[in-house]
Amino acid sequence: MTVETVASSSGKPRVMVVHPLVVRITHWVNAVAIVMMVCSGWQIYNASPLIPFRFPAWMTLGGWLGGGIAWHLAAMWLLIANSLGYFGYGLIGRHFVRSFLPITPRAFGHDLREALAFRLKHKLGTYNAVQRLLYIGVLVLGVAALVSGLGMWKPVQLQLIDSLLGGYPTLRWIHFFAMSGIVLFVVVHLALVALVPKTLPAMITGRAHLDASPAEVQS
Repeated sequence: MTVETVASSSGKPRVMVVHPLVVRITHWVNAVAIVMMVCSGWQIYNASPLIPFRFPAWMTLGGWLGGGIAWHLAAMWLLIANSLGYFGYGLIGRHFVRSFLPITPRAFGHDLREALAFRLKHKLGTYNAVQRLLYIGVLVLGVAALVSGLGMWKPVQLQLIDSLLGGYPTLRWIHFFAMSGIVLFVVVHLALVALVPKTLPAMITGRAHLDASPAEVQS
C-alpha cells in the first residue's frame, strides 16, 4: 500500500493518499468479479457435488448448470483482465514489495498475538504482518483457482495442466479448496472492515487523515 503526502502541516494530521487509484479500481472490480465467480461456481458445483452438500439456490448465480457456466466464464474474463492490471501495477510499480514485504516469523507471531487479543493497532496505509501474509496467501489461492479452473475448462488444449496436477478429479478438489480459502479470506476481510470501519472510506476515496512522521511516508 503506497502512502503519498498530498498536504502537509508540521505537527498536525495530514491528508494522505493511502490507496492509489489503480489499487482502488482493481479492488472494487475484483470484489464484483469474485462474488460473481463464487456464486456461479456454487451453481456449477451443485450439479455434481464433491461432498454431500449443496449450496442453497439463493446463494447461487445462473439458475441452472448452463447459466452458471455462462456467468462463471464471463466473470473469469473480467477477473483475468483486472488481475493483469493489478499484477502489472504490483510488480512494475513495486506495490507488492512496498506493501507485502518483508514478513518475518517474529513480526507475524507478534502481530498475530496482538490481533487475537484485540490489541493490534491499525494504521491506514500500512499492513501488519498478518495482513501481509493473508494478502499473499489469497493471491496464491487466486492463481491456484485460475489454473485449476482452466485445466477443467479446456482439458484437451491445456492437457499439460491436467497431467501436472493429477487430472480432472484432482483439479476439482484443488479448485474447491482454493475457492474455500478465498471465501474464508473474504469473510475475515469483511469482519476486519466491520471492526475497523474507517478503512472503508479510505478504500473509496483513497485518502485518510494520518499522523505521519517523515520516516513513515513513502512515495
